[in-house]
Amino acid sequence: QRGLWSTDFPDADLNFAYQVGKFTGLDVTEPAVVLRLTDPSLKKYPFIYIAEPSSMALSSDERVALRDYLNGGGFLLLDDFWGNSELEDVRLALQEVFPDRKPRELPLTHPIFHCVFDLKEKPQVPSIHEYVAKSRLVNGAAEYYGIEDDKGRVMVLMCHNTDLADGWERAGEDAGYKREMSEAKAFPMGFNIVYYALTHGKTKAAEK
Repeated sequence: QRGLWSTDFPDADLNFAYQVGKFTGLDVTEPAVVLRLTDPSLKKYPFIYIAEPSSMALSSDERVALRDYLNGGGFLLLDDFWGNSELEDVRLALQEVFPDRKPRELPLTHPIFHCVFDLKEKPQVPSIHEYVAKSRLVNGAAEYYGIEDDKGRVMVLMCHNTDLADGWERAGEDAGYKREMSEAKAFPMGFNIVYYALTHGKTKAAEK
């Protein structure tokens, strides 16, 4: 059943995968696979994405499967959740997955902001509707939180007060939004995230 998880799907996935393939030469012929966390084939994929995670409620089996996937070298991106209330909802959901690990806000000096594109700020991407209406975002600055493994690898990235996927999805709908949000912020940050995930996370998950 489609729900909040399908926000920006499949256009964001397809547009972003196309740009990744064009920019890097990676094989993205299977760019928009939808899987349950308990699907045995999950371990084939080094990178997974969940949109609007503030309503995320995981079963015990899903929590175990996600923890095993991430501990095995997988990477989870959470994007498009806003304000303190939604941040707390996501924190609580992830606490059930990793009771002994807490998210920490990543400083701008973290490699994830510089590994492909050298970003000068933590990018904040509003929805195209807010951009066109010139709405002022009232939820505060963009914040990027990471949950790290024992070696300091970020295995969960929480992109708070920003909507990177709208920048991927809506790049062709408004020239100003494409220039100022998609090309300047959403795609560069996305490329950095994928590069970091692929170069820091290939361990047991990809080998099983």
